[in-house]
Parts: sequence; structure tokens; C-alpha cells
Amino acid sequence: MTRGFAVSVTTPDGSEEKIDIAEIISLTVGRDPSCHIVLPSPAVSRIHLRVECCPGGIRVVDQSSNGTTLEDELVCASGAFLSSDAELRVGPYVLRVAPLEAGAADPAVSPKLRRRIHHSLLDYLDLASLDDTDMDADVLRPRVVRALEQIVSRFATELPPMTDLARLVTEMTDEALGLGPLQGLLEDDAVSEIMVVDPNTIYVERQGRIRLTPLRFTDDESCRAAIERIVTPLGRRIDESTPLVDARLKDGSRVNAIIPPLAIRGPCITIRKFARSPLQMEQLVALGSLSDPMARFLQRCVRAKKNMVISGGTGSGKTTLLNVLSTEIPSEERIVTIEDAAELCLDQPHVVSLESKPCNLEGLGGYNIRDLLKNALRMRPDRIIVGECRAGEAIDMLQAMNTGHEGSMTTTHANSASEALKRVETLCMMAGLDLSPRTIREQIAASVHVVVQQTRFSDGTRRLTSITEVGPLGDDGQLVLHDIFAFHRTGTGPSGDVLGEHRTTGHVPSFLDEFIAQGLIDGGDYL
Repeated sequence: MTRGFAVSVTTPDGSEEKIDIAEIISLTVGRDPSCHIVLPSPAVSRIHLRVECCPGGIRVVDQSSNGTTLEDELVCASGAFLSSDAELRVGPYVLRVAPLEAGAADPAVSPKLRRRIHHSLLDYLDLASLDDTDMDADVLRPRVVRALEQIVSRFATELPPMTDLARLVTEMTDEALGLGPLQGLLEDDAVSEIMVVDPNTIYVERQGRIRLTPLRFTDDESCRAAIERIVTPLGRRIDESTPLVDARLKDGSRVNAIIPPLAIRGPCITIRKFARSPLQMEQLVALGSLSDPMARFLQRCVRAKKNMVISGGTGSGKTTLLNVLSTEIPSEERIVTIEDAAELCLDQPHVVSLESKPCNLEGLGGYNIRDLLKNALRMRPDRIIVGECRAGEAIDMLQAMNTGHEGSMTTTHANSASEALKRVETLCMMAGLDLSPRTIREQIAASVHVVVQQTRFSDGTRRLTSITEVGPLGDDGQLVLHDIFAFHRTGTGPSGDVLGEHRTTGHVPSFLDEFIAQGLIDGGDYL
């Protein structure tokens, strides 16, 4: 019986994507990211349909509320068999599904055989006898390739027929020296995020949409080895006593890894890739993330040294926006950046970058964000940029903003401007100081000038949904917020695209006079 499917997906804009998924006999299609084929449209159910390999051929079973059309007829609940080149209509998408025949994709080399090849490579190289010069990647990689070519040829009789030997050598080389199946994804500029659910299940995000890949690690051990290659050079560790870690790659990409016993299915890796060419404000405007008036307003806020909090959910683009805004800081200013895993990439000449450090095996030697923030205050910074406030360091950040470090910026996780400030208030309470809620809110009102809300929508797009001024404390002791710009959603396009526009609210910011005094605008038009 055929094990695998060749799927062609035609999107509403007419583009076609071909996906080969091997080693499965049942395929799921739907809106949910857990599906093999993910179709992000409101017209598609979470688990829309299932495709199965049966003795009689390929059968499709509809599980949706909106129905699935096969050659202009609805698929009944009992299912229907697919003929050659038959078209399935799922919401606004057209699918063609065929069995993945031998030769259509590379035959799978068993994990057991891959392990034997890998162990033979270790015996051949005798790593213990190599000096530091030999261990250099540029020197070692050609040796590994030559060794694997010889080793693979010895195992030729045990390999599946029609195995692509050159590709196998490349994969094994990447697994021995790099990050295995993730190596090619890291070099693919179209991939923005890599998600290893377990060694056999790897998803990627392209253009805001999640797709399952046919890639896999040989086994748990090879996946663990990839994690070790990432964290060891940074002085971090991952083991049963410390089963999760945050780290970064050489290019700045953020990495989170978690292993058993916390990760039940096996080692899990999430990599948020760092763009090789950082985005500029003009590009964000062109992408529709914000309007041109919003961009000009934010640029003026940075130049006028307004303290800013960038709020949003996970993956909404907070750090990207923080990077873009930081380009507006004058080059003569001294900037101190503080992060858990360094991601910010500032072009200014006078930048001090600090990164937190976990404790060692004895529980000593650790330095968290709050430690670094307190030390940064002694480093004569003009501005402080904290990658994210997650705990008691929020109170130190507020004090820095209010004591001569204007124009500082940070990010936090929240779904709206009001929730962002409530979260900051909660984080301040985690500092362990005897402060009343009203006192903390007074500190927030005196320190934070603008909250920028960033949102990731269902179609994968990321937009600024509001720019809000923080006013003085109201008579009831609550923070008063005034939206200056807001995104108004008007509907959903035929392919699931979010439709809407950015609008001004009519509120004139209280610091408009500062813009005028500093020559940032002519007259009273703050737009």
C-alpha cells in the first residue's frame, strides 16, 4: 500500500504549492496548525477533511461544517474515492491529491541505519586525536563529506533502492556538524519560524502561514545534539536538571528548546529567525503594518525622547518594531540594551549590549534582567532598551524612564494598551517592594508616554492596531488612556485576508508642543 501523498494546493490568488508528505497513510486538511495541510481561511473548518489510503484507492472523508466539493458534488459523510486528477474544493482552495509513488520523493533511510552510518563516521574521524585547527568547521566539513561518501558506499546494499546518495551525505554532514534537517530551513529566507514538535515532526512558518514539512531528525539523540550545538557556545546547558533553555544562533535568531521530562513527545525546538536584512520603517508601511502618518508620529516620538511600551502577543512583531524604532535614535547617544537572548541589532556606534546569564550547576553566577538593569543605571546611558519586561524589573524600568533616561523603550505581552499597563502594574508588584497599586499607577503615568499595540491576525499579517497616549491618573485613581491611531477591521477577503484601515481618532497628543519646539513638525499638524 502506498505510504504518503503528493498534494497540490491552489490558493485563491492562483498560485500553486506542491507538498509531498511521506510515511503516512492518513492525511488531515484544515485550519488547525496540527493538520498536515494547513489552509488558513475562515471558510475552512479546524479539521476539514481526512484523506486515507485504502485497498480500493484514495478515499476522502469530509469532517467539516461547510462541506467539501469533489468534482462539483458534495462529499457525503461516508466518504468518496478520488480519481486521477480529481479536484477537491475546500473553502477558497483547490486540492489535488495523489499517492506518493516510489521515486517521487527520496526513499526513507531507516533511523537504525542512519545511526550506524553516524557511528562509523565517529570511528573514522577519531575526534579525540584532532587538534583545535582540525576542529574548525571549514577544515572539518570537507573531511566529513569525504568520509561519509566512503562510508555510505559501503552501506549501499542496505540502502533503499533509488536513494539519492549525494543528498544522504549532505543530510548526514549537516547532522554531524550543523543542525541536521534544520540547516536548510535556516538558510531559506522565506522561512520566518521553525517549530520542531518532536524529532519526527517539523513545521515552518512562511509568509505568516504554518506548514508541515517532510523533514525529520534521525532520532531523539540527534535532536538533542543539535540543541547542544546551539547552547554550549553560549555557556548554557540543557539536561534533565535544566530541561529548558533560551538561546540564540550566530545570526541573532532566537531559540527556545525543551526536552523530556517536560516535553513528552521528545526534544522540542522553536527558532524565530533573525532577518538578514533588518526591516526599515518604509517596508513596514509598504506591508500595511502601519500607515505613513503613524510611522511619522512614532519616529517623532523617538526623536523627542518619549518613553514607549510596545505591547502584543507572541509572534506579533514586537521585537521587529523595537528594532525599527531604535534606528531613529541619534547616533551621538549612548544606548544600553538588555535582553534574555540578544536579538536587537542597532546600527548606532555607541551601543552596549547586555545579556542575562543563568545560574551554574551550583545555582550560582546567574544574572537576570533586573540585575543588568540596575547595573545599566551606573553606566551613564542616554537611553535604555529592555527586550522584554517579565518580572520585577518593570519597576526599575519605570524609575529609569522617570529619572533622566527619557526615550527608553521596552516590550511586554498583552492584547491591548490598557491590558499592557495592567500587566506592567502586576510586574511591578513582583519586585517585592511595599508599594500600593495607586503608587505604582502614579509611577506608570509619570514614566510611560506612549503604548504601541501590535497584533498578529488570523491571515498571518502583523499590524499596529493602536498608538495610545498615557495621560495623568484620573480622579478614581485609574490610568487614563487616549488612542491617537487605531486599526479598524472592515471584513474578511475571499482568501481569508483581514481587511481594514488605520485611522486617526482626532485626539491631539499633549506633547505636541514638544514636537514643534524641537523642530520635528511645522505648525500644529502632528501627522
